Amino acid sequence: MKVLHIVTAFPRHEEDVITPWLGRLLVGLRDAGAAVSVLAPAYRGGGAASWCGIPVRRFRYAPAFLETLTHDETVPDRLRSQPAYAALLPGYFLGGTVSAAIAAAEADAPDIVHVHWPVPHAWFGAVARTVSGGRTALVSSFYSVEIRWIERQLPWAVPLLRWAIETSDALTAISTATADAVRRYSIRDVAVIPFSASLSAPAAATLAGDPHPGRAPAPPDALRILFVGRLVERKGVPILLEALRLVRQSAPASLTVVGDGPLRAHLERQAGDLGGAVDFRGRVTADELAALYAASDVFVLPAVVDAKGDTEGLGVVLLEALEFELPVIASRVGGIPDIIEDGTTGWLVPPADARSLARKILAVMDRPDEARRVARHGRVRSRERFGLTRVVDDLLDAYARAISDRRAGAMGDRTSESSRRPSGGSRRT
Repeated sequence: MKVLHIVTAFPRHEEDVITPWLGRLLVGLRDAGAAVSVLAPAYRGGGAASWCGIPVRRFRYAPAFLETLTHDETVPDRLRSQPAYAALLPGYFLGGTVSAAIAAAEADAPDIVHVHWPVPHAWFGAVARTVSGGRTALVSSFYSVEIRWIERQLPWAVPLLRWAIETSDALTAISTATADAVRRYSIRDVAVIPFSASLSAPAAATLAGDPHPGRAPAPPDALRILFVGRLVERKGVPILLEALRLVRQSAPASLTVVGDGPLRAHLERQAGDLGGAVDFRGRVTADELAALYAASDVFVLPAVVDAKGDTEGLGVVLLEALEFELPVIASRVGGIPDIIEDGTTGWLVPPADARSLARKILAVMDRPDEARRVARHGRVRSRERFGLTRVVDDLLDAYARAISDRRAGAMGDRTSESSRRPSGGSRRT
């Protein structure tokens, strides 16, 4: 099975840290026997033509010095902060269309075109399907942010969203909340197929032994809190800083913040009166991140719904924290409840509520035995529901059905029982 993934951003070199969850998925698909390739926009005129042995085709859309619409930040964030970048969209649309058509016209044309961010990439997939004579099946994956962006910022594009959904041969979403958003526009089945963790704990970190090997010794009453993510409004880091301030009124605690973004300077100023209790690490390597997971006591993702209506689509960093058997506290918002079941695999708190978050952090600190039990269960459940093998198997099943339906012509009637039946093998939660 030959699968072409059309993406907005893809690692520009082997050490590039962007979209690690996508890279791990593609390696998993390749190892399962799929012939995987990638179509992605160029960055400043270039980008590696292969990554971990996976072929990458980069399409040009502007002079090299202008090709920064993607990769540095999400396209919606780029357009919101610098509207002039909208002038690059026609070139992006044209460059992607031509490259998709060329890929489909080659002798080794893909059996599947899997588009991420279906608006506008479903168009690229539809072009590839047409050029292939209708043999290539189109699978579209939704992440929620693109739906909210269109609904709130680009209402004129809602018909394009509907078209992207209806023209696809199969639909997937990374969370139950995202699948529900897609279903507002169609009665078609949406398979909930999340991503797996992009980072694995060392083999020594077994359930039977110390869940945090290599953790540096610390005073028994000190709590080391970890946050990992892009420093943007929807991550809720200001709420975490305020919660830390409240926690420190009762007990010693520190916070390590991994990640970068437009709010970093503001957050560093906000943390200025916390007496050095906050360590902003910026971007780190995979090995450094693994060491930080192993050296922390609790992981917090205080996501909020931002002023643009955006929030966490799933929360892949939660899967990473659970992989390291780290107690997790997160907001009850977006796709997070798909991963965190309150009191069972972690703890959920109301979004944008620093006092509730502080109380929960202190409760975890005061009940270490319960925290360890929940963290162990969280790791087991995470591997069962979000392990790479299961995600790959679910996706391959969706591919096989899309190919079968496409080649049998069964997708012509979108209201048929075939197009509405539940997705065998794919998760519906």
